[in-house]
Amino acid sequence: MEREIIRKIIIEGQEFVNEIPLIKRPFFFEKNGNYVFVGIRQAGKSYLLYQRIQQLIEEGHSIEEMLYINFDDERLRQFTTHDFDLILQAYASMFNLRPILFFDEIQNIEGWENFARRLANQKYNVYITGSNAKMLSREIATTLGGRYWNADVYPYSFFEYLKAKNITLATNWMYGKQSAEVSKLFNDYFSFGGFPELVDIIAKRAWLNDIYSKIFFSDLIVRNKIRNEEAMGLLVKRLAEGVKQPVSHTRLANLISTAGIKISKATIIDFIKYLKESCLLFPLENYAAKFAERNSNMKYYFIDNGLLHIFLTDANTSLLENIVAIQLYKKYGNEVYFYNQNIEVDFIIPEQKTAYQVSYSLMDENTYQRETEALIKLNTVFPMEQMYIITKDEERTIAHEKGINIEVIPVWKWLLNETIIK
Repeated sequence: MEREIIRKIIIEGQEFVNEIPLIKRPFFFEKNGNYVFVGIRQAGKSYLLYQRIQQLIEEGHSIEEMLYINFDDERLRQFTTHDFDLILQAYASMFNLRPILFFDEIQNIEGWENFARRLANQKYNVYITGSNAKMLSREIATTLGGRYWNADVYPYSFFEYLKAKNITLATNWMYGKQSAEVSKLFNDYFSFGGFPELVDIIAKRAWLNDIYSKIFFSDLIVRNKIRNEEAMGLLVKRLAEGVKQPVSHTRLANLISTAGIKISKATIIDFIKYLKESCLLFPLENYAAKFAERNSNMKYYFIDNGLLHIFLTDANTSLLENIVAIQLYKKYGNEVYFYNQNIEVDFIIPEQKTAYQVSYSLMDENTYQRETEALIKLNTVFPMEQMYIITKDEERTIAHEKGINIEVIPVWKWLLNETIIK
């Protein structure tokens, strides 16, 4: 690797990040913290780096202190772990300053974590992004030795989506003209998700198909050296079609085999691991299952509604449950479960004593009875402090004869009202 190329990349990076327009995201940076940001492609990780750079400049730092390298740059394709020191050397040859380091998509370089640890040991301020959840694995966390804050980055929340659309909610907005505009925007967000770059794109489905193709080929097939590409593609499709239902590894292997593609349970387990590492989906365990069995029959949700939607036709009920799963997972992580043992409850957070059912509508009497009775029965097994039914548009309080209140709330209102998640 030539030092002259790195010098050029450093200067280009300074010119670029100093001028790029931003919609600031609600993220608090510790003053001297080092960060590893991880999330799916196009979730906005790079923009958090740009946001931090501009914030530091506003606080009095100079643009010359900022050393930004994007390892997706084609000029760095031959870059190896032995070249990391060239970055510091190239910077030192141009500036007599101590740089603040920003490394984008660093997971492309094998062995990056050892360099990151050394930088932290040398008291550099470092910010790192990557599109692979393996970056937060136990092995890498051990190498980094607690010197970095780990932060998951997701596509826009609905509140952020409205902000990106220049919508500021007025007091009592839902009773005035603004309600129609917010309703239309929510329908777009509900169907096409919250990727920041997608906000102002008209051909949303085409864009989503393109980003999925990049994730599939680059982050799944190429990175993991998968030979059975057709099996992986079919697995993703089957997981999308059954997003609301728990499924075992054996069942998934059988579903794919019926399509004429032979695949073992062990390969399914590997493929699921790769899908999680690509940040495309996340699993939830059955709280009612024995501890040893929780990993064998799980629910799988997509990290963004838009990515799920490209696989489905009659999608509304799946999209509703998926968007609730995303919100809960962002808030509570691995504390979120589903419950399935004689009772079926979509989501429970045991530590919060909170349970959620998701139903597109409760107008049908049979649906009403099924959803409410499940929560009431769960309450006799695990007493809950709060119980909700998330719907598309309906709202009321169900006061049950046993002294139990169930709040029915429309999904758009629940998403905007963070205080509803205790």
